[in-house]
Amino acid sequence: MPDARLERILITNDDGIDAPGLAVLEEVARELADEVWVVAPDHDQSGISTAISIHHPLRVTKRGERRFSVSGTPADCVAMALQQLMDKPPKLLLSGINKGANLGVETLFSGTVGAAMTGLLMGVPSIALSQYFTRRSFVRWDTARALAPGVIRQLLGKGWEQSACLNINFPDVPADEAGPIQITCQGAGRMDGVDAIERTDFREARYYWLSITRHQHPEAVDTETQVVTQGGVSVTPLEFDRTAISLREQLRTALQSI
Repeated sequence: MPDARLERILITNDDGIDAPGLAVLEEVARELADEVWVVAPDHDQSGISTAISIHHPLRVTKRGERRFSVSGTPADCVAMALQQLMDKPPKLLLSGINKGANLGVETLFSGTVGAAMTGLLMGVPSIALSQYFTRRSFVRWDTARALAPGVIRQLLGKGWEQSACLNINFPDVPADEAGPIQITCQGAGRMDGVDAIERTDFREARYYWLSITRHQHPEAVDTETQVVTQGGVSVTPLEFDRTAISLREQLRTALQSI
């Protein structure tokens, strides 16, 4: 499996079909598969998670051979690709490469991860990929481009494909300085919450911008944030079950004592 080429790969993202990270991912996918399909949102859909559009129709625009944009979310793109656009399912779905890391609790909001989770739900092995940066004006796309094919090849066929999707984050260092792949847990990450910022337009009407707030507290060992910020490549398997197991037992015990 590590050296074998796949028959076909589907790629998508949440930054939109014209995003530089998608162009990098397309190069990666062509190194891995004989046939690459691109189905991505027609504009930026960051922060949309696994949302699907059930209150309005979707429009599809053909951008080239096996290349389409969709007037919807990343999850919409996956559903459209698998249900309408492709004549048979892909062997792998790749989502990204996101501009910025998807770490910790923040993955709950990520459209990049949301697309991979949707692929998992629909029975396709799925991987989300993100490139961490410390300066927004300088994103090391070359690091993700150089490392992603080898990382993906190492992970394929290892038994995760039907039970989880993978969340991969590349560090903000040159590819030849990156640490080894580490299998991590999600951890808390650096997200504090969501701010609602009030502003006033030229007609003196109020409007609001939402923004994610982050902190710089130390991260626990073996979490994706700890690994990526120290120059390593993090790989976290994600599944749908969010049950708090220890709290479940605590609540059972508490209710039994009533």
